[in-house]
Amino acid sequence: MKADIHPNYGPVVFQDVSSDFAFLTRSTISSKEKIKWEDGNEYPLVKLEVTSASHPFYTGKQKSLDVGGRVDRFRKRYAK
Repeated sequence: MKADIHPNYGPVVFQDVSSDFAFLTRSTISSKEKIKWEDGNEYPLVKLEVTSASHPFYTGKQKSLDVGGRVDRFRKRYAK
């Protein structure tokens, strides 16, 4: 294995911004943001839009995002 070509592999906290769920794992991703974890140490923080804590497939809850009445306009247009 060649020396000094692999990224640093260390502890990182991933946080789901929609459900405020966070977990600590190891990753090669880096971040400028930091968070103080339950063990009292500070780790890099990576914010995610969707994780298993907020995805409808895993939670069983369907989220309806009706932005600007698109669904109503669709139903009105094709209700003929």
